[in-house]
Amino acid sequence: MCISKNTTSTERMMEKLQKLIENIEQVIVGKTESVKLSVACLLAGGHLLIEDIPGTGKTTLALAIAKSIEANFCRIQFTPDLMPADITGVSLFNKEANDFEFRKGPIFHNIILADEINRGTPKVQSSLLEAMNEAQVTVDGTTYQLPDPFFVIATQNPISFTGTFPLLTAQLDRFLLKISLGYLDDNQEMAMMKSQSQNHPINELKSVLHVEDILALRQKVKEVVVDDNIYRYIIALANATRNTKEVAYGVSHRGSLALFKIARAYALVSGRDYVLPDDIKELFLPTLLHRVVQSMDHHNQVYVKKFLLRVLEQTSVPL
Repeated sequence: MCISKNTTSTERMMEKLQKLIENIEQVIVGKTESVKLSVACLLAGGHLLIEDIPGTGKTTLALAIAKSIEANFCRIQFTPDLMPADITGVSLFNKEANDFEFRKGPIFHNIILADEINRGTPKVQSSLLEAMNEAQVTVDGTTYQLPDPFFVIATQNPISFTGTFPLLTAQLDRFLLKISLGYLDDNQEMAMMKSQSQNHPINELKSVLHVEDILALRQKVKEVVVDDNIYRYIIALANATRNTKEVAYGVSHRGSLALFKIARAYALVSGRDYVLPDDIKELFLPTLLHRVVQSMDHHNQVYVKKFLLRVLEQTSVPL
């Protein structure tokens, strides 16, 4: 029996992908779906926003992803006194060369943890727009390319508003997914406590993939098959959010494109080379909840969530 090289290569890729998920789950207990979504976001070439109350594992998840991949990593703690140059870098005068030279900021890493991003001022948040959308930064008229892959994982606390600045609509739109981890059940919480009885497992976590593996997996994502009916389904869902007076602004074209991109990556993470309608349903809220604007002067996430759930229920899958 002859096995094609392509089949063998795909199997190896899937094994590596499963190894990555299992490695992260050594630290993140009972949150398999959140781990899958995070990995899918990385493979889709997007950026991840994790919003939840303190102590649910937001930063730990980001660190576990970073440590599982042998890549350049940097953690940026956002504070109100942070400046754009503290992130992108700055041009300094070199007396010996009698010229200015650019000193790269922490943004020039493969994986960035933007911890408590909403504690940064709007000016600082805006400094990330070009980086997250085009994988480059422009300083003093010169454009510098960021490393590939480039993946931003941002965290924010939705209940503490002192000293915070709500993310700009344009900034939110740069995140492919917005997820929450939530609480553990009793057994999961016990397992979590036991895993940290001697030492935090994040300290012992080793890398299982390299940058080259992530780039290869991203190419595999592009080979995932998407039927025309899936395209029609995404468009129908997007249109249902636009052709209504219940919200001020529905899903943009970037939003529907985001749903398409994450669906292919999620299918691969789920062990398939094709997208199912159920993938779209599963990804609908984490991909689009932060992209729908209720009104210009008010935003109620609970209201928007209920609205999107109605859209999902009332929109049939094209045959």
